Amino acid sequence: MSMLFPEKSSEPASQIVDGKIIDGKGIARALTDQVGREVAKFVEQGNTIPGLAVVLVGNDPASEVYVKNKAIQTHRVGMRSFMHMLPQSTSQDELLDLIAQLNANPKIHGILVQLPLPAQIDPVAVTNAIAPHKDVDGLGEVNAGRLSLGIDGIVPCTPLGCLMLLKSVHEDMTGKHAVVIGASNLVGKPMAQLLLKENCTVTVAHIHTRNTKELAREADILVVATGKSGLVRGDWIKPGATVIDVGITRVPAENGKTRLVGDVVFDEALPVAGHITPVPGGVGPMTIACLLHNTLQAARATQAVADASS
Repeated sequence: MSMLFPEKSSEPASQIVDGKIIDGKGIARALTDQVGREVAKFVEQGNTIPGLAVVLVGNDPASEVYVKNKAIQTHRVGMRSFMHMLPQSTSQDELLDLIAQLNANPKIHGILVQLPLPAQIDPVAVTNAIAPHKDVDGLGEVNAGRLSLGIDGIVPCTPLGCLMLLKSVHEDMTGKHAVVIGASNLVGKPMAQLLLKENCTVTVAHIHTRNTKELAREADILVVATGKSGLVRGDWIKPGATVIDVGITRVPAENGKTRLVGDVVFDEALPVAGHITPVPGGVGPMTIACLLHNTLQAARATQAVADASS
């Protein structure tokens, strides 16, 4: 690992699963517990308690619940949580001013701005304004560039969580054909880079791909991150393939309420796949667990720099 982001943990975050369904909740719980133990050791050594700042602009109910859950989990592992709830009318300059203050605050080691942002704010400008060593979502151009070059840095939380889920069933992915459906900066592109680093042969399909179904049927590893519920049917999947479903959409249920579904038709895919993540309970819990992991790594990197200069 690099000096900027040293790897300190030797404990496994997950274990090989026995059944077809990959237990994202269980693996996330194991990672979160591990982070909690390592935070305690870090603080016992006289270091500053790691701090995570989360910024939410607007009043989207789903985002509010998600952000509050992040705060709860942050406290659970012994970190400090700094919440900033801004009105929908917040200007880009106002948000950038807040980020500058958070960058300068030594108590804060990680900064996450919840996406999406209101129309008047450029998300690229915002993510790039976060200091690279505090960019725990890994979306700024510095960390994205490091990932693209295969250099150690902060990896986006959801793709990192997907990789951990894959490693729970594949000790070695060398030579496997991985197909990523979806090419977003948030998931698809960094996921492809991580799979390349694992020596997979990687194909990325996107909205303009003409033969997505045929490509999917060739995949030993299939990662689907499109946000289009029910896109991937059972006949898209190669028998025995590992399927990671990143999508999550709320749809009407028979009882008049709603339920969460993924991009993959789970009931059709389950008999065909070798391993598969459920929705909910698959990738979702890993995103927050990896956010905590990244915050601890950022705190360690900051401390390492301070130690080297003292």
